[in-house]
Amino acid sequence: MIIRPAQVLDAPAIADITNAIIRDTLITFTTAERNVESIAEDISARGPAFLVAEQHDKVLGFATYAPFRSGPGYAQCREHSIQLTSAARGQGVGRALMNALEKVARTQQVHVLVAGISSANPDAIAFHTAMGFAETGRMPEVGFKWGKRLDLVLMQKILTPQ
Repeated sequence: MIIRPAQVLDAPAIADITNAIIRDTLITFTTAERNVESIAEDISARGPAFLVAEQHDKVLGFATYAPFRSGPGYAQCREHSIQLTSAARGQGVGRALMNALEKVARTQQVHVLVAGISSANPDAIAFHTAMGFAETGRMPEVGFKWGKRLDLVLMQKILTPQ
């Protein structure tokens, strides 16, 4: 397995991964599938902060980050997303992607990475805990999908010392 910066040609594979998660899970609260063009734009805009894990020319997952909130006070804080194919889960792919994304974040002077996790995804909470993230908040019932009210679990990791 290799971890590398995403390329625009990865957009269809990334769309397949993220749209399966949107369609089939409560991992994300969104119900609107992403199109390849918008993903290609994200890849171009984020540059080295958009990574893929690949094995045998097949994308297994991706990790990226974007600004957490607008305004100069949040300039060193990013919210990340990490998504894998169902076959790649539990195989160390997520850990490899997260480690690589943290390295990129440090080179871009990111101080804090934030994760917003659906309460319906306890595996992601356990994963982030194992990766050194701490739960910093829980917003009850802010998500709604498939007739269910879902909590948003906020976790963060400080990357650079004070």
